Amino acid sequence: MASTPDGPTLGQGTRADWKRLIAERAIAVVLFLSTFLSVLITVGIVAVLLLEAITFFADVSIFEFLTGTRWTPLFSSKQFGVLALVAGTTLTAIMAMVVALPLGLLSAIYLSEYAPNSVRKIVKPVLEVLAGIPTVVYGYFALLFVTPILRAISGDISVFNAMSASIVMGIMILPMVSSLSEDAMRSVPRNLREGAYALGSTKLEVSTLVVVPAALSGIVSAFILAISRAIGETMIVTIAAGQNPTFTLNPFVPIETMTAYIVQVSQGDAPAGSIEFKTIFAVALLLFTITLLMNLLSQFVVRRFREEYE
Repeated sequence: MASTPDGPTLGQGTRADWKRLIAERAIAVVLFLSTFLSVLITVGIVAVLLLEAITFFADVSIFEFLTGTRWTPLFSSKQFGVLALVAGTTLTAIMAMVVALPLGLLSAIYLSEYAPNSVRKIVKPVLEVLAGIPTVVYGYFALLFVTPILRAISGDISVFNAMSASIVMGIMILPMVSSLSEDAMRSVPRNLREGAYALGSTKLEVSTLVVVPAALSGIVSAFILAISRAIGETMIVTIAAGQNPTFTLNPFVPIETMTAYIVQVSQGDAPAGSIEFKTIFAVALLLFTITLLMNLLSQFVVRRFREEYE
C-alpha cells in the first residue's frame, strides 16, 4: 500500500482503527460483565433469603413474627417474636447516632470551614483510619475498656450491655458521618460564603446558616447511611452487648440485635434445615429490608433536597 504525503498508508491507518475499536469493545464487555455480575450476586442473595424465609414462614405465622415480643427459638418453648431483636438493634443504633451525628457534624464543619489545609491533611486521614480498624477490635475495646469505666460509674450496669456497644459503635461510624458531610460542605460554591461575609456575617453564621443548609441533602444522606451502617453492625454488639433477646429500651442490661443473633445461630449449634436454622434467613431478610429502605430514603433525600448551582 502506497504512502500518502500527509502520513501513514491507508492500510496502516485501518489496522490502527480496528485495533482501537477492538480494544474499546473489549473494555465495554468487561465493564458490562462486571456490572452484570454485581447485579447477579445481589439477585442471588435476595433469592436465597426469600426461598429460605418462605419455608420458615410456612411453619411460623408472619403476624407472630412481626408483632411478638418474645424471641426464644433456641429454647424448648419456642416463640418467634422478632420485635425483641428489633428493639435491641434500634436501641444500639439510636444511641450510636447520639454519639456519631453531633461529633461527626461538628468535625465536618471544622474541617470544611475552620481548619487550614495543613491541619486538614493530617486530621482527615487520621479520622478515616478509625474506619479501617476491624470491628472485632472495637468489640473487645467496648467490653474490656468502656464497660469497666461505665461499671465504675454505676454498679447497676451489666458486664454485657447496650451502652458500651453503642458508644464504641458511634466512634466507629463517626468517620463516615464526618467525611461525607465534609465533602458535601466543601462542594458548596465559594461565592455563597463570600456573599454572606459581604453582608457582615461571622464565620460561625456562615458555617451554620449558609453552608450547612446548602449542603443539607448530602449531610442528611450521610446520616442515613451511617444509621444503616449501625443497624448492620455485627461484631461490636455480638461481643459487648450480649446475647439476651429482651424487648427493652434499657441500655444498661444485656440485649441482642438481629446481627448478633445470626452470628449466634451460625456457630453450628442449630442443625441445618431445622426451624431454628431457618430463623437466620427470616431475620436476615428483615434486616435486608430495613437497610434497603434506609438506602432508598437516602437516595430520595439527595434527589429531593439537592441544591444545584451554576
